[in-house]
Amino acid sequence: MNATAEIAADERATVVDERMGITGNIPAVKIATWNVNSLRARLPRVLSWLATRSPDVLLLQETKVTDEEFPLAEIEAAGYHVARFGQKTYNGVAIFAKKPITDVVKGLPDDLPTSDRRVIAGTVDGVRVVSVYVPNGAEVGCDKYLYKLQWLARFIEFSRRELALGMPLVVAGDWNIAPDDRDVHDPVGLAGSILCSEPERLALTAVKALGFEDGFRKFNAEGGVYTWWDYRAAMFRRGLGLRIDHVLVNETAAALLEAVEVDKEERKGEKPSDHAPVVATLRQP
Repeated sequence: MNATAEIAADERATVVDERMGITGNIPAVKIATWNVNSLRARLPRVLSWLATRSPDVLLLQETKVTDEEFPLAEIEAAGYHVARFGQKTYNGVAIFAKKPITDVVKGLPDDLPTSDRRVIAGTVDGVRVVSVYVPNGAEVGCDKYLYKLQWLARFIEFSRRELALGMPLVVAGDWNIAPDDRDVHDPVGLAGSILCSEPERLALTAVKALGFEDGFRKFNAEGGVYTWWDYRAAMFRRGLGLRIDHVLVNETAAALLEAVEVDKEERKGEKPSDHAPVVATLRQP
């Protein structure tokens, strides 16, 4: 993002009521998504980030904590309401919001009580938000890969229901898919591999075809902007990453969208997540 766009994203949107001849200010709404790779391990960083960046909504993935053991008091003390859907050691999603979260939906429509906890949705001040953590898939062709594709097919039915609500809709999280070669540090070497395979990309395209736009691509056409860097082999320091964390918006939300940025600075420092937060700025509906 260039400096001008970043300044504009932080400014209040001005609207003019031509009938009344009144100029007013509508504050921007910041909705962020972040795979924290264990909330308890990353809690000090999350609290610090909330204090400095002050998003209106934060969608988390890989919280890796049960609802009973969730650090609720700490998040509420930071000024946020919480909706959570977690499990021990793996997966887990959550929504933090400065305003109350209503109409919460947890999981996919046909999930079982033992299913992975990968999706949570809620309404915050007139905007519908969904935190999603798509399965990784492990390796192309294995059982976990087939499960990933099946899960995405099931996610389409969930998305249809959310779109049918007719509200501004933001579906964001760790999709574990790099949409095209611009999102891959080595598109030749990684061609056809996990996170970059054609079936995965087609599955994400099928979700978008329901009526979603990739918010980042609305403002950024260039390649080389990533959201995830493997801990191994100094991948972050070497700039070798993938863009797999995405903010999808329906037509109504896209009309309100002012910017989408990757907070690469948060990938630095002591004990970071392997993902960077992605922050979308919208005009208030």
